[in-house]
Order: sequence, then C-alpha cells, then structure tokens
Amino acid sequence: MRELYFAGRAWPADRGYIMGILNVTPDSFSDGGCFSDTERALRHAEQMIADGADIIDVGGESTRPGYQGVDEEEEIRRVIPVIRAIRARFSVPVSVDTSKSRVAAMAMEAGADMINDVWGLKRDPEMAKVAARYDAGLCIMHNRKKPVYEDFLPDVLSDLRESLLAAAEAGVKESRIVVDPGVGFAKSYEQNLQILKHLELLAQTGFPTLLGTSRKSVIGLALQLPVEERLEGTVATTVMGRMKGALIFRVHDVKENRRALDMTDRVMGA
Repeated sequence: MRELYFAGRAWPADRGYIMGILNVTPDSFSDGGCFSDTERALRHAEQMIADGADIIDVGGESTRPGYQGVDEEEEIRRVIPVIRAIRARFSVPVSVDTSKSRVAAMAMEAGADMINDVWGLKRDPEMAKVAARYDAGLCIMHNRKKPVYEDFLPDVLSDLRESLLAAAEAGVKESRIVVDPGVGFAKSYEQNLQILKHLELLAQTGFPTLLGTSRKSVIGLALQLPVEERLEGTVATTVMGRMKGALIFRVHDVKENRRALDMTDRVMGA
C-alpha cells in the first residue's frame, strides 16, 4: 500500500484518522443551514478539532440525492472565507469538498491542503491538473452518472482505476492520493451494503481508502431510522471499515467516531 503524504506530513497506516464534515450549505441532507456563516462554521471547526478531528472537510455544495447545484461564484463565496478563517486560527489540515477545479484552485490559494472530489476527476477535466499544480492531497471518490453495472464490484474498481490514470497523467504524485468507494453515490441500498462488506477490495488499487458513511441513507434504510438517529450505525461502519483497512473516516459526529476508531486501533495493534 502506498504511503499517504499531504499537508506537509505522512499519514501512517498504523492508526485511523477522522475527517470532520463542515458543510457551509443551506441544504445538506443532515446539517444544512447549521454552519452557513463563517463564525458558526469556525466554532464548529474548533469543536471538531477538540473532539479529535485530524482533518476538516469544508463543502459549499450539497451532494445529497436530488440536490440543487450551485454555480462557481456562490460556492466560492461560501467556502473561501471559512477556509481562510480556519487556516488563520488552527493548524489542522483542511480539505475542500468540491468538483469544480476553479473552486479547488481558490481553496488551495486560501490555504486548503486537500481536494475531495465526489466525481473522481470525471466531472471537471481540469481538476487533476489543479491537484498536481498545488501538490495537494486528493481524494478520488467512485461515482458515475447512472447506477448501471455489468458486474458491480469489478466495475467500481475499474472506474476508480480510470480516475487514478487521469491523476497520473496530470502529474499528481501517488503519495497524495486516497480513494473513496462512494457509499451513497450511484449505488442502490444493496450495492452500498455490498461495497461496505467487501471494502478490503479497494486495496487492489494500491491506494489508501477514505470511507464516508456518516448518517447516510444506507444506515437509515438498514436500521429504519431518521437522519438524526444514525450515530450508532455510522460508528459501526467506522469500526468495520477500519478492520477492513480503511485509513480516513469522514464523519459528522467526531467525538464518538474518534473514540470508536481509537478503540479499534488498540485492539488491532495488540
């Protein structure tokens, strides 16, 4: 497995890492509107850091099912002041959750360290070039326009390899890359469960895995629970994901997932 290195540091695989979600949007599925001004966003970032977040992931466009997209200018207006404010006050690495290369470039100029692209470099052909130009960390997530597969798990791996090839051709260093199976994106309920069950297959790409399941519909459907009651289900996937080799966990509830992850690491390292 390749070493992950970004934000001026290595991320050894002997422990797991928490990426705290900071949505500065009015319409995200779980916390839309909660942190849509800079001061509230900054207070939430501070709390997540205190609770054990290793990375803060700032997003300015909802990617929930049926979301309404926003243009570049609006996304920039939402995320850039927050990234600048976090960078001015805290030393924690910052990720920008965007699929627009101009937003990503401006986020890098504002002090971000990583690009989290839910379209895996396939929506904006300039995204890989931005990641290479700024020597940024890069999360390549699996996604596709239509959830139609000939052979689901092999197709997911094939899609990810296409994205990884695009990153390589643009000059992104291998040590900067982490892959995400894209739970909740272009997948049915059953397929989401399947990718979680077989998460270890992502190791075949040769890159570390980032897992984002926090409060998602697969948990709600499995447990028949509304979004505000999906903490325990999320924690369960964090523990299982770590035991299957995932390195970074993108979550809303930092403290609880941090504790579960630390306990899992202690057992795995015994």
